[in-house]
Amino acid sequence: MKVNKRGIAAAGAIAIVSTLTLAGCSTGGAGDDAAESSSSTLTVWVDAERVDALQDAADSYEEKTGVAVELVGKSVDDMKDDFIQQVPTGKGPDVVMGAHDWLGELSTNGVVAPLELGDSAADYLPVALQAATYDGTVYMLPYAVENIAVLRNADLVPAAPASFDDMVSKGAFVVEQGTEGNPYHLYPFQTAFGAPVFGTDDSGSYDSADLQLGSEGGFAFADWLAAQGAAGTLNTDIDGEIAKQQFLDGTAAFWLTGPWNVGAATDAGINVAIDPVPSPTGETASPFAGVKGFFVSSESKNKVAANDFLVNYLGTEEVQLALFEAGNVLPALTAAADTAASDPIIAGFQAVGADAVPMPAIPAMGSVWEFWGVAEAGIINGSDPTTTWQKLVDDVTAAIK
Repeated sequence: MKVNKRGIAAAGAIAIVSTLTLAGCSTGGAGDDAAESSSSTLTVWVDAERVDALQDAADSYEEKTGVAVELVGKSVDDMKDDFIQQVPTGKGPDVVMGAHDWLGELSTNGVVAPLELGDSAADYLPVALQAATYDGTVYMLPYAVENIAVLRNADLVPAAPASFDDMVSKGAFVVEQGTEGNPYHLYPFQTAFGAPVFGTDDSGSYDSADLQLGSEGGFAFADWLAAQGAAGTLNTDIDGEIAKQQFLDGTAAFWLTGPWNVGAATDAGINVAIDPVPSPTGETASPFAGVKGFFVSSESKNKVAANDFLVNYLGTEEVQLALFEAGNVLPALTAAADTAASDPIIAGFQAVGADAVPMPAIPAMGSVWEFWGVAEAGIINGSDPTTTWQKLVDDVTAAIK
């Protein structure tokens, strides 16, 4: 999926130059809205574990502009719903931290404002910029990119496998499934068959009218799932905890998972290497990427200052590295990502992430998740792949309509 960076950058440059030119009249950096008085304040909701990482940027912004930044630590479990409920009342924050796949819901509810990245748009990892864009408009300042990859026990298997078949011939492979399946973890294999969930429009955004599950590649993937289930390579009895334990005790040499599980493996003394997801077809296996960032409230009275704070303060290498140190997730800013990748584990996830695609944020995705995993689990457990996959396509199509 591609985004027209030139168009985004050009439009953003015009807008930000205009707004920040006005800002310079009174504060030398923040916008007019933010500089109405020395008591002007930006309220920023953040994950409670990220407050300390952002405090220096908040202090620097206030020192330079006179606009205070109040960082409010919130539970990530409540943040999105609280934001959607409070923004229309005028009681919500100016800025909220969140995940890119909130965008469909946030946009539908009209609670987020476009963000002007200007020329800095080109400074972000392509997948981060794609994820920050919805219907051709940038709404999010990205700060972290997360995707799955294969963790390999390098003491058991010294070299990365060349393909999926090569991998399973070298050692046991585990991936989280469970009784209702787990399409998130199987998605890279699906994409290797040329079967993304949705196609994209001219702006590079996912198009809910272009469901690709029913493509020829989708049915080929279903046949492959059936074969892996019959061979025992994929097993719905393997949930997340069982997959973890089998890798930690050395039963499995390969584990398809995310950076959130690396610590458990290294703490167990395993010599971990990070490999690309091996393709079953020879074509690229592209996992989903989840991107985290910051959104500006559509009802903020300080939109110019909020935009300035995000783009010119939180969009710096220093701050993005501080956020990386707080969460150990690859930074979205390319310069910060390259610095963080001095760690070979981070470098491995960055390399795999270069082939990742953003998880769809469009509301129609909810209809896919409802049926997708159940269909895949059924096929793995012996259901006819063609009829089961066709039912999945029919169910999703009907739900979207």
